Amino acid sequence: MGVEIERKFLVTDDSWRREATDKTHMIQGYLVDASALQKGLARSSVRVRVAGERAWLNIKSAELGIERQEFEYPLPLDDAEIMLRTLCDGCVEKFRYRVPVQGHTFEIDEFLGDNEGLVVAELELPATDAPFPHPSWLGREVSHMPRYYNVNLITHAWRDWSDAERAGESA
Repeated sequence: MGVEIERKFLVTDDSWRREATDKTHMIQGYLVDASALQKGLARSSVRVRVAGERAWLNIKSAELGIERQEFEYPLPLDDAEIMLRTLCDGCVEKFRYRVPVQGHTFEIDEFLGDNEGLVVAELELPATDAPFPHPSWLGREVSHMPRYYNVNLITHAWRDWSDAERAGESA
């Protein structure tokens, strides 16, 4: 069994760009209905992701938080593209950048389409309490806020968020 320990943060400015070492275009969709996840009716999210010329099937446990079970398997690119077109109820599209900071690598997701304007930094850690750097562009932590999960951005896109949601209040 794989375990992912990941923290997620808003990004406050573009100063991270000068340190980015990699940029990959990604499209991902979910094979489990997002509304089932939101209502607690599904125990996992099942995602198809195309990143550049590679593709994966990813399964994550559905609980909230920074530590979740995760399994990932390579897929043939053609199969993944067919799944995205025919089996997913919408997709999230983004550019992912890798930004090294003091021995850690942040993954910065710059969302496109209906989620354009949302920029999130993710950091995988070896333990839930592991220390990590806080560069100046790293903003508020949103790891425990479901609205920032990619699966939820399909059904409630960033462009449709209220000012209260963007400010981090309940909506």
